Amino acid sequence: MHVTEAGDPAPSAARKRPKDRKAQLALAAAELFCERGYHGVSLDEIATAVGISGPAIYRHFPNKYAMLVHATRQMSETVLAATEGPAELETLLGVLSRLSVEGRRVAGLYQWEWRYLEEDHRDEFRADVVTLVHRLAVPLMGVRPELTDLDAAALVRAALSVFGSLGTHRAVIAKGRAEAALHRIARAVLRDEPPTPLPPAPDDQGDEPALRVGARREILLAEAVRLFHRYGYHAVGVEEIGRAAGINASSVYRYFPGKADILAAAFYRASERVAEVTATALQGARDDEDALRRMADSYVDLTFERSALVSVYLAENNNLPSTDRHELRKVQRLHVEEWVRLLVRLRPEVPAAEARVLVHAALNLVTDLSRWVRFDRRTGMDRHLVRLALTVLKS
Repeated sequence: MHVTEAGDPAPSAARKRPKDRKAQLALAAAELFCERGYHGVSLDEIATAVGISGPAIYRHFPNKYAMLVHATRQMSETVLAATEGPAELETLLGVLSRLSVEGRRVAGLYQWEWRYLEEDHRDEFRADVVTLVHRLAVPLMGVRPELTDLDAAALVRAALSVFGSLGTHRAVIAKGRAEAALHRIARAVLRDEPPTPLPPAPDDQGDEPALRVGARREILLAEAVRLFHRYGYHAVGVEEIGRAAGINASSVYRYFPGKADILAAAFYRASERVAEVTATALQGARDDEDALRRMADSYVDLTFERSALVSVYLAENNNLPSTDRHELRKVQRLHVEEWVRLLVRLRPEVPAAEARVLVHAALNLVTDLSRWVRFDRRTGMDRHLVRLALTVLKS
């Protein structure tokens, strides 16, 4: 008599366990982590996705964290294996475009979910990214010998943000069109003037200034955003938020029913700020070209001046209460559509589906770069990023 993975007796004709079950589990876990967030997924849900029982997972992984490590490594190994060996820049861009489309559902590992890795695994992931950057920077400098190592690395980072952007949204587009668009956008970015290289952002870069005057609710919200940004939503408790705001945990509940409501308030605040800067940018624009430039300019300013708020807005969506999540996603889509409508008017030859890919790529490039460089107007970094965003939109 045979036994199924669930441990139940089964007929002798029962299907044998696939040899690639571990890879199947890792892929299912990665897709669920990216869809709902690492903390929002249970082992039972991962097991169900591949048709086995929860306990059967332990034949392959000791816990959920091991699945995150394996999935992240699998993603890195796939990309590094596909880009190994000498290759022309165009060939590498084609490979990465294809991988981005094929791995769209797990791209969130690169964007956000890797934050939940422990420090040694995080260092491993960062080392893989550095290797990939080097593999593209070498042929790029061959094509553009005027670039320094730092210039080339900055442009490659921007191009990788373009490739990663496809996983930040679910806009429908044919695979072939998506692949061609990503290839074209990345090529345009690499041909652009490099953003001024700056030292990596310190750990507290982008923290909202702690408010010590004004309404207690505003102080709590500012401190919560700062803590969510630095440690992630699930690593922060109401006690820590209250302590940072100078009150005890029980007093926090006078202002917010719970931690999820604080997060929702932060999201609504971010949505309001995005709406404000978009409206301001569009008011008084001379024409569509000027409106697009002003929108890019305002988005760069918002991202760096309120980078903690923007990062929480982008990374913690899955932790919102269901009603707020659906409402805020609708608001996000409406904001993107403002860009899309403007871009299609300027470039009527670009289908709306492709315009959405361009818009998401431009927005993601700005927010991505804001996480690894310091923003200093004296260096012209703001101008560099506005130009790169416009390069993406016009590619």
